[in-house]
Amino acid sequence: MADWNRGHGSVDNMLDAENKRLADNLASKVSRLKSLAYDIDREAEDQNDYLDNMDSNFLSATGLLSGSVKRFSTMVRSGKDNRRLLCYVSGGLVLVFFLLYYLVSRIQS
Repeated sequence: MADWNRGHGSVDNMLDAENKRLADNLASKVSRLKSLAYDIDREAEDQNDYLDNMDSNFLSATGLLSGSVKRFSTMVRSGKDNRRLLCYVSGGLVLVFFLLYYLVSRIQS
């Protein structure tokens, strides 16, 4: 019977060592997952802040564009006197658009 207890004790020690190794392995994995979850949370907060700032920028741009559209509409409705000016402004805007498009395409390539 002494042999059985001695053999049983070594099996217990071996199982205990295996359990400790697995527990340490599990603890390291949990720690990595916790760190990853924290990083994801921080990144989500940063992205939300970025989107909030972008929203306020779009609102200010919308206000600026709506004022410009109102002025342009007033100029269009004012009569034949401003038709020539309207053509120059429209042509200038088209020219500026193509110039910017050309410059941006040159910068990107």
